[in-house]
Amino acid sequence: MCHEGDPATHLYVLVTGWVKILSVTADGQERVLALRGNGDVVGELSGEMTGHRTATLQAIDPVHALIVGYERFTSFLEANPGAARAYRHVMTQRWGDAAGLLRRHPLTSGAQRLAALLLELAGRHGTATGDTIDVAMPLSQEELASLAGTSRATVARAFKNWRDRGFVRTGQKHIIIIDLGALRKIAGPQA
Repeated sequence: MCHEGDPATHLYVLVTGWVKILSVTADGQERVLALRGNGDVVGELSGEMTGHRTATLQAIDPVHALIVGYERFTSFLEANPGAARAYRHVMTQRWGDAAGLLRRHPLTSGAQRLAALLLELAGRHGTATGDTIDVAMPLSQEELASLAGTSRATVARAFKNWRDRGFVRTGQKHIIIIDLGALRKIAGPQA
């Protein structure tokens, strides 16, 4: 995702590939905040903010994206009320998802949050094949743990448990969900 000019004056529409949205904590730890892929818009808040950035994005694999100037994007939204409503809906959903995650975090286990994350990824980026859902997974276990708000050890234990019980199969850069209902039960009512 190379381009010229100030990145704060652009947003990106991901055509192919994955990016992670991340932040660095005060003690220097990288925290994965979100995963975005095909069709997602990223960098949309940068045109509204000045000064210190709260997050950055990093390509996980080769990315092809449409680069849209922030001013051009806002002009488009002003001229197209339907697109503006759809955009506000997506942004409101993202903020609601983030708020829900923060509310649920102290009330759920790491395995529950991981199950909920897998269900979200399956819904947004999974490919159904018969009774299974294949989810492209460009994140390491460490990054999945960060995104789910748990430890890598918890992710490894959960995946082993779920593989042994026939709920999932894991492979290089993908997870196959075999028993969606079981993951929903693990995630609990918050999913």
